[in-house]
Amino acid sequence: MTDVAVIGFAQAPNERHSPATTNGVEMLVPIFQEVLAATGLTKADIGFWCSGSSDYLAGRAFSFVSAVDAIGAFPPVMESHVEMDGAWALYEAWLKILTGEAEIALAYGFGKSSAGHLRRVLALQLDPYLVAPLWPDSVTIAALQARNGIEAGLWSQEDMAAVAARSRDSYPTRSPAGGSGGSSPRVSTAPVAHRPLIESMLDQPYVADPLRAHDCAPVTDGAAVVILAAGDRARSLADRPAWITGFEHRIDSAALGARDLTSSPSAAAAGAAAGASGVQVAELHAPFTHQEIILRRALGLGDDVIISPSGGALAGNPMFSAGLARIGCAATEISCGRADRALGHATSGPALQQNLVCVMEAR
Repeated sequence: MTDVAVIGFAQAPNERHSPATTNGVEMLVPIFQEVLAATGLTKADIGFWCSGSSDYLAGRAFSFVSAVDAIGAFPPVMESHVEMDGAWALYEAWLKILTGEAEIALAYGFGKSSAGHLRRVLALQLDPYLVAPLWPDSVTIAALQARNGIEAGLWSQEDMAAVAARSRDSYPTRSPAGGSGGSSPRVSTAPVAHRPLIESMLDQPYVADPLRAHDCAPVTDGAAVVILAAGDRARSLADRPAWITGFEHRIDSAALGARDLTSSPSAAAAGAAAGASGVQVAELHAPFTHQEIILRRALGLGDDVIISPSGGALAGNPMFSAGLARIGCAATEISCGRADRALGHATSGPALQQNLVCVMEAR
């Protein structure tokens, strides 16, 4: 089997509203330039391009086609698109290299969440016959999931606040873009380390009971790009490539009443298939604090595993690039020598319906 590694990563600044950008092109051009310069590649070296975005988010049909302008109209390129987070575009790019159709591939994701009402836009991914007509928004569904776990005694609101406190400790020093995206300090996951902050968080009003503002990822505009390369080409382009040893995704039922919302069988299955055991760092795409708790249990991540040193989705959750950025940040932990084995995770759909796990290691 062909060895494939992450050799480059960059991301646009995570902003609650980016007035300077009207679509993906303005966000993508700078980070394309950054990642190509860092790897010494040109656009002509990229054998396959794959993007992840959503026409529903942009509010116009075939919106991803305009983003191809960031690549350039000429010469023609081999290009594809997924109506998903860019992490799934990376999966397609990985497969393209495995099949021998490309030696170097680039995946990117982008989204301007602030252009519309995100909570209502995400309702369009629900069952179109029985659920979507009720317009339950994404935060309300997550609140239902969180309440189920609290009532079952699986976690408490204090546990959720501890996740937010740890994430908040991470992201103030986080580099807003580029391969240095994993530069934040390692912080303790112990609730006692953040007791005053946790207590102040629990005094805040609810957004959707039992979720408070700190329990929810902010609406964020942004983009991310990851470059993959095969075998000897990867070794020649990067001093310490992050070699992909496992890459899997699984899906749970879209019917909210047909599954236990307090667990994530799809994340557990994807993690087992990808070989999640033994990782030192895990970048988890958890848009809500309680979902990190679910994912840690599903993936079997113990207290010795460093969770989302970048700050994770609670630091910034740009739709359709946050999952890709989690893989890029995990790869950065390896390329910078801070870890020998790391995991990147992405999710999509309501209440952790779809989960993707990418395990990487140094060699």
